[in-house]
Amino acid sequence: MLPLDPQAEIGRRAWVPCPGCEDTRDCEPCGERRACSRHWRYLLSNKGSLLHLQCPGCTHVWTHESGFGATRSLWSRVTSGLPRLSS
Repeated sequence: MLPLDPQAEIGRRAWVPCPGCEDTRDCEPCGERRACSRHWRYLLSNKGSLLHLQCPGCTHVWTHESGFGATRSLWSRVTSGLPRLSS
């Protein structure tokens, strides 16, 4: 289990399911894609629409393409190995 990243602070949060522990599986608000008071993630940093997250429960760290805001170019998404956004 990794320690919490030094950039982790409760004031910067995101509500994205954790691929490490899947703790949102039986949560009604999360199932309806609403903000939940228990299942938030630390937003460590972002570059445009690419979010770098850490789960406070299992401390898993991952990158998530949100598709919102200043999205990266299609070429950047293709060459980064992350899934492409559907048109």
